[in-house]
Amino acid sequence: MAYDRYVAICKPLLYNVTMSPKVCKALVVGVYVMATFGAVAHTAAMARLSFCKDNVIHHYFCDIFPLLELSCSNTHLNNLLVIFIGGFNMLATTVPITISYAFILSTILQIPSSEGRSKSFSTCGSHFMAVGVFYGSIIFMYFKPASRSSNMAQEKVASVFYTTIIPMLNPLIYSLRNKDVKKVLSRVLKKRRGSA
Repeated sequence: MAYDRYVAICKPLLYNVTMSPKVCKALVVGVYVMATFGAVAHTAAMARLSFCKDNVIHHYFCDIFPLLELSCSNTHLNNLLVIFIGGFNMLATTVPITISYAFILSTILQIPSSEGRSKSFSTCGSHFMAVGVFYGSIIFMYFKPASRSSNMAQEKVASVFYTTIIPMLNPLIYSLRNKDVKKVLSRVLKKRRGSA
């Protein structure tokens, strides 16, 4: 999305050439390769562990850390793998997003009309907000310091947030750029205020 926004704002006349189906396919394949590599690495590292504790995962889905808590083996390698793969995934995605948005901001600030700047900011604002909330909750979940008194309730809320709430909010965030959706939402809110 960040690359798409970068091309649309910084090189609008070359958009159809730059964002060709071949490039879009390469971006999608790259994402799937990264995800597959991470899943295979975690699965292989998890397969070497012994599980002799309670077989109930106290989480709402089978995440890595709650599963590691059930192991009676040494999980140091698994924890390092989470940090390494998670760090790589964060850097491999946030660095291009940050660079794209730096170029976009530079281009937007060079637009002479305030209407053009406003339209460009609204094009990127929804994506930037969704990315910020998504990465914020993931950073909270996976990159917090390890502590023995880890609050499992907070971890459950954070994981529900980034696996369920954010994907549900994305259509709303992106559709609020549509004028018709804004008008309907405004009417519904006015009607609710009137009836309250």
